[in-house]
Amino acid sequence: MLKLYIDGDAFPNLLKPIILRAIEKYKLDTTVVANKKITIGRSNHIKDIIVELGADEADNHIVQMVEEGDLVITADIPLADRVLKKNGYPIDHRGEAYTKDNIKQYLAMRALMEKIRDTGEMTKGPPPFNSKDGEKFSNSLNAFLQANFPSS
Repeated sequence: MLKLYIDGDAFPNLLKPIILRAIEKYKLDTTVVANKKITIGRSNHIKDIIVELGADEADNHIVQMVEEGDLVITADIPLADRVLKKNGYPIDHRGEAYTKDNIKQYLAMRALMEKIRDTGEMTKGPPPFNSKDGEKFSNSLNAFLQANFPSS
């Protein structure tokens, strides 16, 4: 049975009701992994795992647990790459589905931006998260769940 993992450290509040509805509708066994308590909402299907502080602690924990076919919600591109290598399905907070076809492009862009920042150049981060991002996320999540739970 498909499981849902949420990289909770940077999970936008706007997405919490969206994800909670999906968890309840599809009865998704969900694990929220973060370095502090992140409340998505009340559900018997949600388990929280709090990891030690550290750059990749939550990511490492998710990768240890994820299995083929599981869904992972994360904005972390290297984590998405690791999930893909285990044949999982990563989706970011803005609704982008990372795939084996597009992950190298995302990793290359991330590396380029990091290299630019390392030279002292000031770069813009992503635009502020907004309701259109939430809508795109909801659409991507629903498409994935309907494909994997066609009778629901």
